[in-house]
Amino acid sequence: MGNGANGPLSGAVIAVAGAGGPAGRATLLRLAEAGATVVGADNDPQRLSEAVDAARYASGGATVTGDTVDLLNLQSTRDWAAHVEKDFGRVDGLVHLVGGWRGSETFTKTSLDDWDFLELLLVKTVQHTSLAFHEALQRSERGRYVLISAAGASKPTAGNAAYSAAKAAAEAWTLAMADYFRKAGGEEGLTSAATILVVKALVHDAMRAERPNAKFAGFTDVKDLAEAIEGVWSKPAAEVNGNRLWLTEKP
Repeated sequence: MGNGANGPLSGAVIAVAGAGGPAGRATLLRLAEAGATVVGADNDPQRLSEAVDAARYASGGATVTGDTVDLLNLQSTRDWAAHVEKDFGRVDGLVHLVGGWRGSETFTKTSLDDWDFLELLLVKTVQHTSLAFHEALQRSERGRYVLISAAGASKPTAGNAAYSAAKAAAEAWTLAMADYFRKAGGEEGLTSAATILVVKALVHDAMRAERPNAKFAGFTDVKDLAEAIEGVWSKPAAEVNGNRLWLTEKP
């Protein structure tokens, strides 16, 4: 358990997009235990309030709140960013965990409907959170934008064309934001960073319970992902900005 008030992230305000899923739950808890004030967003109010309550309870009453936000709408995402900064005085991080997957058996059976769906979920949401939060993150002495990506973006498989292309687009967008931070840092040096954590796939306790004999080789447990996310703040901005941090074997 973290020591909250004296934790490595005490005083930091971190927003988590896609907070209602298993990775979101683990991340809310980990950041709260490290002492951060955490603001989760999800489009499913039920899932979100369960995740927020669990993190608040397990971390011993840290400040964990949740907002139902439509991240597919730029204005509602901008409004969310503005209200987080207004309520807590600052924003030191945005963790982008919005996920989704569609695939096909073969390349020839790829459905472009899958692309339309994944482009919204995996690219549009990244565009919106990055555009909404970049100025607040640049104002922070330790601003971090953290994208969770997949190894498939660098080495797509035949049946994963739509998913891999969407992830690659999200990575490129995040790296452009990293270049903005690099230029904004100027002579004074870099304080804010945009970085990418790469996994093969995620696994959590419920998945293991459902498939007790599965090996999940190369998968990253959501708890380990949450730990890696927290670790981004302990590294200097220059070390993480514009870089991919591999949590699985590089293809």
